[in-house]
Amino acid sequence: MKLYQNEISSATSRVRIALALKGLTAEALPVTILGEDSESRQAGYRSVNPQGLVPALLTDSGVLLTQSLAIVEYLDELQPEPQLLPDTAEDRAQARSIALAIAAEIHALLPPRIGLHLGKVFQADADAVTAWNRHWVGEGMAAVETMIAGRRQGAFAVGDRPSIADIFLFPQSIGARRLGFDLTRWPNIAEIVARLEAIPAFRDNAPAPRR
Repeated sequence: MKLYQNEISSATSRVRIALALKGLTAEALPVTILGEDSESRQAGYRSVNPQGLVPALLTDSGVLLTQSLAIVEYLDELQPEPQLLPDTAEDRAQARSIALAIAAEIHALLPPRIGLHLGKVFQADADAVTAWNRHWVGEGMAAVETMIAGRRQGAFAVGDRPSIADIFLFPQSIGARRLGFDLTRWPNIAEIVARLEAIPAFRDNAPAPRR
């Protein structure tokens, strides 16, 4: 397998965590994502992934998969153990809900292309973009904390083993911390992230800081 990735991307981090948990490997194909001239915005990479986003996974059979949630679930089917979805239908739905609350509601408002657009159309400077990011991260993580607290019955977000909920929660929490948030304002998230940081698959595949 080949993984089109960027080390600062939290979406890439999700897939790298899943690969590590599964004991699977993929050749890393770096794609730059910062700035107007980034590789992700060029025709060459758009011919690979029309959205121009990372990650994208080229399977051993030559099929290109995009969107981190779809890739993580593919890996879960490819290598069933350890399973990344809980046992019951309700818990699986809860895990997916948390993952999507992060991927579709928080992260979707934060990528570099969003900051570029804010600057180009609304003349937002770096401080304004940071304020934008902090607003949506703060609001979104508070909602995720409430989602977790309402049904939590184990050591992790949904149950007593890491699931797709934790795979999505961990990189976003690292990003929140780098934006200046103290995770203890969200007690369940802080406790879960502390546990996840002790697991090499999570700790070693956290998104890198932006330089």
